Amino acid sequence: MLKRSHAFLLILSTTGLGACNTSTPVANSPSETPPQQGSKQIVLADFEEAKLPSLVRQEFINATLTKDTGVTSGKQAIHLAFDSSHEYSTLFLQPEQPWNFSELGDMNLAFDVTNSSDVSVHLYLRVNSKQQNQTRSISIPANSSATYYADLSGQQISVDSGLRADPPAWQSAEHRMPYMNGNRLLDTKAISQISFYISSNIQDKEITLDNVRARTNPAIDPNYLVGLVDAFGQPAKSNYADKVKSDSHLKQLAKDELADLAANPVLTDRSKFGGWKNGPKLKATGFFRTEKVNGVWSLVDPEGYLFFSSGIANIRIANTTTLTGVDFKDDSVRYIDPEDVTPEDSLGIRPVSSEAQKTRYVSSELRHNMFNWLPEYDDALANHYSYRRTTHKGPLPHGETFSFYQANLERRYGERYPESFIDDWQDVTIKRMRSWGMTSFGNWVDPDFYQKDQFPYFANGWIIGDFKTVTADGHGWSPMPDPYDPEFARRAKVTTQVIAEEVKNNPWCIGVFIDNEKSWGNPANIKSHYRIPIQNFKMDASQSPAKAVFTQLLQDKYQDITELNKAWQTNIPSWQSFAKKFDVENINDAMIEDMSMILETYTSQYFKVVNSALREVMPNHLYMGVRMAAWSINPEGVRAAKKYVDVMSYNYYREGMHGSTWNILPEIDMPSIIGEYHFGAMDTGLYHPGLIHSSDQQDRARGYQAYMRKVIDNPYMVGAHWFQYTDSPVTGRAYDGENYNVGFVSNADVPYKEMVEAAREINQELYPRKYKNALK
Repeated sequence: MLKRSHAFLLILSTTGLGACNTSTPVANSPSETPPQQGSKQIVLADFEEAKLPSLVRQEFINATLTKDTGVTSGKQAIHLAFDSSHEYSTLFLQPEQPWNFSELGDMNLAFDVTNSSDVSVHLYLRVNSKQQNQTRSISIPANSSATYYADLSGQQISVDSGLRADPPAWQSAEHRMPYMNGNRLLDTKAISQISFYISSNIQDKEITLDNVRARTNPAIDPNYLVGLVDAFGQPAKSNYADKVKSDSHLKQLAKDELADLAANPVLTDRSKFGGWKNGPKLKATGFFRTEKVNGVWSLVDPEGYLFFSSGIANIRIANTTTLTGVDFKDDSVRYIDPEDVTPEDSLGIRPVSSEAQKTRYVSSELRHNMFNWLPEYDDALANHYSYRRTTHKGPLPHGETFSFYQANLERRYGERYPESFIDDWQDVTIKRMRSWGMTSFGNWVDPDFYQKDQFPYFANGWIIGDFKTVTADGHGWSPMPDPYDPEFARRAKVTTQVIAEEVKNNPWCIGVFIDNEKSWGNPANIKSHYRIPIQNFKMDASQSPAKAVFTQLLQDKYQDITELNKAWQTNIPSWQSFAKKFDVENINDAMIEDMSMILETYTSQYFKVVNSALREVMPNHLYMGVRMAAWSINPEGVRAAKKYVDVMSYNYYREGMHGSTWNILPEIDMPSIIGEYHFGAMDTGLYHPGLIHSSDQQDRARGYQAYMRKVIDNPYMVGAHWFQYTDSPVTGRAYDGENYNVGFVSNADVPYKEMVEAAREINQELYPRKYKNALK
């Protein structure tokens, strides 16, 4: 029987697929979208009780019933005040018995939200089912009321299109929440919990939530994945400001921008290398270095001026290609040299030979039909085809790609000599950086910029090769390397030597990032925190150098295996047995202590090997570390990195630097830098905003400035790099399917005016704000 006690009502409804969708908050607004006749609906919470229903649980949130603005069904709604003093602020809906949505068939969760404040709210939705979970999120615009939904089952969910987020599968005035992470194919027969939360909120926010319901999906548009991209690589089904209409329009936009750049060439307080010319002049060494000045860490430029790295990452063509759904039977196109030092997603355009093109075939009709136009092989723009030999995610393991972004550069600048448009692009890019007030490039800038001697940069490299690993899977970008394997050390030297040859001891090079977002372990829980030792313990020490070292560490500490068993409460027969294989089951405090020691030893060895290789060939440049992911910042990794890097680096995709995470900085007391962050929206037709969501381009600019001011005001931070220069392709990056609106420029190479204005404003105030105490 369905119990009304926790607001679980099955309704054969002629309403519910439509709801209020207005630009201002509304109360008791009638449905404005025509409903689907006969659709089924289950109301999970309508908040009509005299007090909060029993299924509601709160964590760092103030939830109260309200009859004011935001009621969309009945006479009451729930008002949520999110507490910014905590990193996460959550409302849980947890029924006495799991919800079974299977009777709905293909279904979605929907709810109405009113945001009466003047700031947008990035709201997350998490749905838990047995051992599965899925997270969606979306930006709730300021002063708005609308219906939002997450489609949890249906044909459109099971299709792997190669996009991080597909277009909505049916037309509606409601707002679909993009998938973020977790299990895409969720078991809807036993939904145990639904939660609404905010992550790393840097200011108090509030919304009103009403009418949480599960509904049968409407009919799918059979062409929702057809014709997504126009000839300029833009969203074909959307119109927005500065959308390119023709070649002549693109050239006119370029002409207008060049005039703007000429009128705003560079900020007057900058030194030759972008440092603070109006500030104190410290010791000049001819290269970038670090120094703590009046309690504030800073980079110091080659002339001795204080320097803060405000920049944009991933300024290169490599990540601008998208899979066309075409492949070749000629296996030679997939050959990978085992001595390569450049990973697949860092490679630029790699043309396929005319012989290989003869073996062309359509490997995915679904992907091929996403494009309204692709050039023939004899077309003038066919030189922007390339090939991806391996992929990280998506249905296609390899295939032909096309870069609409690079094709648009040729359209924009023309071609006076082979690839002259690339030279023009590089020239304009440097002018943009200076005009926008940036002080350096971020990570992953094209090496062609290295010897231009015009703008500071960071060099980069990956250690790839056939060395052993300590984990069996690629949690993150790849399995974790075994730094005790001599082959890893050899490959580290090969990589750093290539970087050194590219940089040539250039003083414009600030430092070097090696690898990216290594998964030291997620401290969210014990098993994810100590994933590396737990997985490696299963390996045979005769085949794993790391396991051999870990075994010896424990043997040195405990001597007798009985002492280890006593501490760990295990029954390991012998050290030889442990070295062969050990499966961690029950974890106690003694085991945690030992795994922590092992994890720090392992991480220290990684940084030691890389640091040694880098110092040998690039002694004058800063070692910038590995840019730890926000979810992988654990004490052992931090302590290990501190021993060997010159600057601690973190990729931190949040609304801003939240105190609960960054209270570690005084203890570390080292110069630190944010390697990646961004804000994205969907008002220009892309189907996924990115990792942190804004409601539109103006809201992206607001978020960018708020984030930067938090970083600038932090005495340990010496820089922050926005990710990335260009939007992702509409149909997803070839390597991993990212199709985010996170660029400072569109795929047509047209800058977003709101972002440019925001950058100029924040960078104008950068140095006086950052180093106001340096003049004392």
